[in-house]
Amino acid sequence: MSLSFHFELSDLDLAHFRAAMEKAQAAAVGKSDEEVTAAARALLVSAGQVQLPEFNSKRLNQLDALIAMLADEAWDLPVDDRARVKGAMAYFSESEDLIPDSIPVLGFFDDAIAIELSAIELKHELDAYDDFCDYRAQESERRGVEPASLGRPDWLEGRREELIDRMHLRRDAIY
Repeated sequence: MSLSFHFELSDLDLAHFRAAMEKAQAAAVGKSDEEVTAAARALLVSAGQVQLPEFNSKRLNQLDALIAMLADEAWDLPVDDRARVKGAMAYFSESEDLIPDSIPVLGFFDDAIAIELSAIELKHELDAYDDFCDYRAQESERRGVEPASLGRPDWLEGRREELIDRMHLRRDAIY
């Protein structure tokens, strides 16, 4: 038998989590992208060794996307955007969690909330990266090339071509 319940975090609750995230961001200022990414990967590994509530496991997939976005050389994330993604992952590079990960069932709950807040803040970056990954997979198959050979300039050119085609279709539908 499972138990289901709904909870809501107030603005005050969210401020508490954001303060913890800001503290972690300040502590991560001197850390490299690789250090922050390695800590986030370590969280995914340790979380993968236990049975997690669905709420937590869904958010861990979003953390994996943030890691991939930062590590993907073909995506070539601009410096300011890299800093935002790194800042969002900084919480996972700190050893002091609000809830220690070793506590069964609840241990990764604070991490899941931090991931959710980061995913909301970085929604547009995540959407663009997801679009890029879809483009790269489809286009590499179409061209018969390795996905890694396609980068941001290819994606932007593909998007430009899509927009021009859409413009022509709309114009032709009028006349």
